[in-house]
Amino acid sequence: MPIALLAPLVRAFARAPRALAWALALVCAVALAAASSARADEGAAAIAPAVIDEVRGLALERAAPAARSARIEVTVGSLDPRLHLAPCDRIEPFLPPGVRLWGKSRIGLRCKEGRTAWTVYLPIVVKVWGRAIVVPAGAPAGAVVADADLAEGEVDLAEEPTTVFVDRKAVVGRTLTQTLRPGQAVRQAHLKSRQWFAVGETVKVVAAGEGFALESFGQAVTNGIEGQPARVRTEGGRIVTGVATGERRLELTL
Repeated sequence: MPIALLAPLVRAFARAPRALAWALALVCAVALAAASSARADEGAAAIAPAVIDEVRGLALERAAPAARSARIEVTVGSLDPRLHLAPCDRIEPFLPPGVRLWGKSRIGLRCKEGRTAWTVYLPIVVKVWGRAIVVPAGAPAGAVVADADLAEGEVDLAEEPTTVFVDRKAVVGRTLTQTLRPGQAVRQAHLKSRQWFAVGETVKVVAAGEGFALESFGQAVTNGIEGQPARVRTEGGRIVTGVATGERRLELTL
């Protein structure tokens, strides 16, 4: 209710008996509260459908290189309803520095044309659908995976941060570290790490660079746990650090 319309009520309040005056005072209070609430609702965080489309398009474009040929699906969330933003004539979506569009993520929104500049972050979920090795019937933690336990299926590659397997031979005979639900993809983090070599064993050291690879042998200074850094003393007495990638094998990247 505009404040000007309250003037007659105020004048009536001055001439009215006490009981009626209290009633008029209550009406005035309710009217003012309604006006305040209306103004607050005008600033409530609501993003136009066109901006949502821009957010989705930006996410699809930026996620494509990592997804390669996989199918990408973007779900755009909503801002906190308690957030109140100043009116803005042009909102620009942007990708915040260091943000990876993989699984749960976010896209920034900034007001480019408005009385007050503001920046907020809109939650999104990026799903990347691709083929991977799954356990159709599920499997308990501690189970040793057999070939019959596995199949190939389409999964959300971005559901978890670790990589999936596309070759069942890399999974068969491995021990699960956690329970997998039916249809869940088998990932590197789900399998118990293998020890590829022990301290004192002779290890092949492979140093790979762009267009070349050099091989030598050395003695393990630390145990070689799959996928983890390990140290080897070369024949020349130099200690190198690489990643244990196979049976008595250490790889260096130059």
